[in-house]
Amino acid sequence: MKLTAVFVSAPEGGYTAFVEEIPGAISEGETIEEARDNLADALRMVLECNRELARLDEPAESFRETFELAAM
Repeated sequence: MKLTAVFVSAPEGGYTAFVEEIPGAISEGETIEEARDNLADALRMVLECNRELARLDEPAESFRETFELAAM
C-alpha cells in the first residue's frame, strides 16, 4: 500500500505535512526531510490510537488477522 504525503511551505518557514488518505496524520518540520520523518511518526501514532480505540468496543468473540491491502 502506498500513501500520499503532502508538504506545504509555511509562511513563517518550514513545512506542514499530512497524509492525504489518513485524517489526523499531520506534522511539521523545518526541512522536507524533518517534516517527512515527523509525518512518519505521526502516522504511526494515528494508526496505533485508532487500533486502541477500536479494541475498546470490540466484541469478546472477535478475532484478529493481518490484512494487507494491495494497490488498486
